Amino acid sequence: MNLIFLGVAGILAFLSLYPSFFLLYGSFTDTPLGVPGHFTLANYVQAYSDPDAYRVILTSFIFGIGASGLSVVLALTLAWITIRTNAPFRRLFELTAIIPNIMPPILISISWVLLLNPSNGLINASLVWLLGLERSPINIYSLPGLIFVEGLILSPLAFLIIGAALKSMDPAMEESAKTLGSNEFGVATRITFPLMKPAILAAGTLNFVRAVESFDTPAIIALPARIEVFTTKIWREALGSFPTNHNLAATYAVGILVIALIFVYLYRRFTSQVESFSTVTGKGFRPHEIDLGRWRYFASAVALLFLIMMVILPFMVLLLVSLLPYYHVPTWETWRNLTLSNYHYVVENQRVYKAFGNSIFLAVVGASLCMLLAALTSYITVRTKIAGRSLLEGLVFIPWAFPGTALALGLLWAYVDFPIPIYATIWIIMIAYVTRFLPYGLRAVTSTIIQIHKELEEASIACGAGFFATFRRILIPLMRPGVMAGWIILATIFMREFSASIFLYSPGSEPLGPLMYFLYLDGMRGRVGALGIVISLICIILIAIAQRLSRWETT
Repeated sequence: MNLIFLGVAGILAFLSLYPSFFLLYGSFTDTPLGVPGHFTLANYVQAYSDPDAYRVILTSFIFGIGASGLSVVLALTLAWITIRTNAPFRRLFELTAIIPNIMPPILISISWVLLLNPSNGLINASLVWLLGLERSPINIYSLPGLIFVEGLILSPLAFLIIGAALKSMDPAMEESAKTLGSNEFGVATRITFPLMKPAILAAGTLNFVRAVESFDTPAIIALPARIEVFTTKIWREALGSFPTNHNLAATYAVGILVIALIFVYLYRRFTSQVESFSTVTGKGFRPHEIDLGRWRYFASAVALLFLIMMVILPFMVLLLVSLLPYYHVPTWETWRNLTLSNYHYVVENQRVYKAFGNSIFLAVVGASLCMLLAALTSYITVRTKIAGRSLLEGLVFIPWAFPGTALALGLLWAYVDFPIPIYATIWIIMIAYVTRFLPYGLRAVTSTIIQIHKELEEASIACGAGFFATFRRILIPLMRPGVMAGWIILATIFMREFSASIFLYSPGSEPLGPLMYFLYLDGMRGRVGALGIVISLICIILIAIAQRLSRWETT
């Protein structure tokens, strides 16, 4: 077992610490990628003595705070309606929790550009026609537009955190307050929301990190609008300028990594405070339900509006655009000219076929490797008493704080001169995916292995089976529902990942994320829509299977 522990620890340390070291190396060297250089602080002086750098930092903070704040407000409202009220169809609106795994964030951003761009956005065109305006009233290519779209993308993650806290809250204190004469508003402001404070702060902090490190939405909205945030600055230095400056890009990546680490630390502090606010005991209870009376239909309408903005409207506009011969504001003649030519392109084009093959390979092999490593790590941390086992979990969660752009740059520096030819191949993308998303697999496996009693493996060992035989014949079959559900979740994430792969792909290893982005830049909106619909349908099928497996696990 000690050898297995050392092997797993060595792999995790290599995955997490190796690119971290080379990211720092790239920021402190004076030569380009693959060329030996000397230690220098010139990159930091150049980056942070520039007055524009502080404008980038300020804009990034405004973007992060705005998007995280909007996501928390939307998630808190939706969670309160669906969990604590008697609004009709409230269970349907809880589907919001699985939306992030259905549609890639880059597609949601593209959808809202098609809806709200000032020249021919469908909503803007409708408002101009209905209200008789001279110009479009909304401009998505702005900082508020950037915040709005990213806030919608981040809302489901905040919903998961806040909704879980609302579901597990003992209603005894709320009922006591009502007994003492407090109305529903007083109960919410004096009891419910103060108890929710750690969960709200945790959701806001985590979403701030996710917003600041995001490149999906800034790539679609911020770059055309010339709005500079950390990730667009890294893009311009590493890929979007000539000559490229990977040293300066690494310097900015270190800056965003420091910010992310600080806020991840705050997130862990806030989540640790949840225990001191806990109200769940061994006594069974049901969450306090508020009777909204005639306002319950209004509450359902609000929840439906959120669901429309987050998934229905983006999906419908992609479907419409995928059926148009060219992108335009629909008229009555449009319905006569609908075509499947964009879907024919998706099926017949060699570049799309290659990208699908690459993404499926990354999803299948990457998710399998990720879950195998997660299963071994979870077994060691949960089942054994090996000294230093908690170190494994720390090594797993170091990359969790890594922005995708920062991790990609660290991997570029790390593998450009690596003895094994990994640089500019699909394997460097595989390493990035496994490194960054391993925590998701670890959580899925750990929650399952905790439920398996040790007597089963002890009986296997008593019968003469070794560790690997017990692990393969006893634990893996018993963990199968959780492992398969985690595998499918990871596979859908790998299918739609964009932030890291845009920096790491090469012409022969282009996955679907970069392909959609470059098709969008080339003005092929219909082909992007068709490709997005196909990817979304694949993800819906995978998520449905994962949900089925999760139900099996609890029965």
